[in-house]
Amino acid sequence: MKSTKILFASLLIFISLKSIAQENSNSKLDNPLVTDRPDATEASSTVGKGVLQFETGGLYESFQTNNIKNESYTYNTMLIRYGLLDNLELRLGWDFVEGVTTVNGNKLDNVTSGLSPLLLGLKLDIAEENGAMPEIALIGHVFPVFSAGQDYRPETTGIDFRLSLSHTLNEKSSLGYNIGAQWSDDSSEAAAIYTLAYGYSISDKWGMYAEVYGDLPEDSSANHFWDAGFTYLASNDLQFDAYLGTSITDGQDLLVGMGLSYRIPKK
Repeated sequence: MKSTKILFASLLIFISLKSIAQENSNSKLDNPLVTDRPDATEASSTVGKGVLQFETGGLYESFQTNNIKNESYTYNTMLIRYGLLDNLELRLGWDFVEGVTTVNGNKLDNVTSGLSPLLLGLKLDIAEENGAMPEIALIGHVFPVFSAGQDYRPETTGIDFRLSLSHTLNEKSSLGYNIGAQWSDDSSEAAAIYTLAYGYSISDKWGMYAEVYGDLPEDSSANHFWDAGFTYLASNDLQFDAYLGTSITDGQDLLVGMGLSYRIPKK
């Protein structure tokens, strides 16, 4: 477990340092911002050198087993992305979560609330789309234990990494997908992670998407989910979104959320 994390961290640092010599001078600011929300599929491109991008929102999740209902309210799903280079971005994220349990319609007093572990990571552009060759990016995150509130503090540091890939199908639609692995929830068990999202441009302003995603732990049952939503591009630097979903396997009855993303170009 520890050796795998150390190997991954060393590889990510090496690739990041190497990218300094491969800086791409093409500006990305002439096009609308590309976001990593609202879907679970991370975008296969970085924000661009000197660009600061905020992506935030709120969501509600619920799951009921027999007479016990668990509800989770996430009030701030903030992700901050900053372009260190044209092909390398720094990523910081922090959520504030509140959990409520209801038994036979009666809300229990043991409400949990606090910050989830900090997301700290990098995204690196690897390849541009070229014919059948997809656009590819590498993303890696760590989740330090000390950064979480008491109610959501794990015993071990979590880590994940993934390759993000995308294809342009035509002028109106695209396909994005992620594959990777994660170690979390105080377990040494690795879980493969996947996402597959289809996006469609209704107009220059409105877009929609649908996706399936999940994880496949080594020694536990797989978890599969789906969601779908809409985006509205108010300007090249501002986008709003709304979405809903549920699980295909047990674990989630309802997911609903909304948010916005804002890009601050370099001066």
